[in-house]
Amino acid sequence: MSFLPKPKFHHPALAVNALGFTHRDYEGAISTLCAGCGHDSISAAIIHACYELSLPPHRIAKLSGIGCSSKTPTYMLGQSHGFNSVHGRMPSVLTGANLANRDLIYLGVSGDGDTASIGLGQFAHAMRRGVNMVYIVENNGVYGLTKGQFSATSDRGSKSKKGVENLDSPIDLVALAVQLGATFAARSFSGDKAQLVPLIKAAFEHRGAAFIDVISPCVAFNNHDGSTKSFDYVREHNVALNALDFITGRSPIEIDYPEGAAERVALHDGSTITLRKLADDHDWRDRAAALAALEKHRAEGEIVTGLIYLNDEPVDLHARLNTAKKPLNEMGEAELCPGAKALAAINASLR
Repeated sequence: MSFLPKPKFHHPALAVNALGFTHRDYEGAISTLCAGCGHDSISAAIIHACYELSLPPHRIAKLSGIGCSSKTPTYMLGQSHGFNSVHGRMPSVLTGANLANRDLIYLGVSGDGDTASIGLGQFAHAMRRGVNMVYIVENNGVYGLTKGQFSATSDRGSKSKKGVENLDSPIDLVALAVQLGATFAARSFSGDKAQLVPLIKAAFEHRGAAFIDVISPCVAFNNHDGSTKSFDYVREHNVALNALDFITGRSPIEIDYPEGAAERVALHDGSTITLRKLADDHDWRDRAAALAALEKHRAEGEIVTGLIYLNDEPVDLHARLNTAKKPLNEMGEAELCPGAKALAAINASLR
């Protein structure tokens, strides 16, 4: 099946951001996913977040693995760098690229199969090392490309489209990310743009491993009665820990806030994220409390969304390794190959 590319014509009255780019400049190819797929809503949210943050498209590097979710970088950020790796190996490829060129903005897009099954070890090391990246899992609880088998994030007791019940315990990727050392952990729903876009914007401004698990119903194989990843189930069982607005430090943005208590959190670059708490007992700075909240609501059959954990003083991989400030691709031979005497000194220090 072939699809015509999007027309290049831009209406002269289209709004532009601080860099002079229109919303269209952050789009990609026409999606070939099933009509109504939640993944397309996530792509739209990423496009919207990048446009509003005025991120330079040429400075964004988008990486993915294999699966329906890993196809989605084709449908967004068409003027950005892209790399589609093998199944489950996106985190290691992204880590290598990040170490070689720290000046790019890294976005890793994966799925529940790509991350929670074959790529679980890779995911673990990216989180514990604090790789400066936005890691988004488009979580539908099934293997959509191979006709709807349960994935590792499928809830015990949920039913397949054929009525088969899942007997295995699920992997909670947000809880795992917090345990492993992610300094930004959140969950959202593909159908909740008002919550998802600010979360993505905050994740891009965070220096360190920022992880977002997005429940994204599969309209072909996991959107039926008995599924815990369907549109209806998530809407009925969603427990939002907070409501979020993101205020970038680059330029003032006027937002009409509804009534209610709010708290402002400073991020590394002076930007702020404003939280309006809906649950008085949730402390998103408390790592143990975040894990307890996830377990409490899981036991009650509820899906926790919102900002679940944030360390607002993160240390990323470059800071831990004390790497050079200049990207490797900008260094000359003298910097990259200091000579035999330097190598001998390094070897001597390890004896």
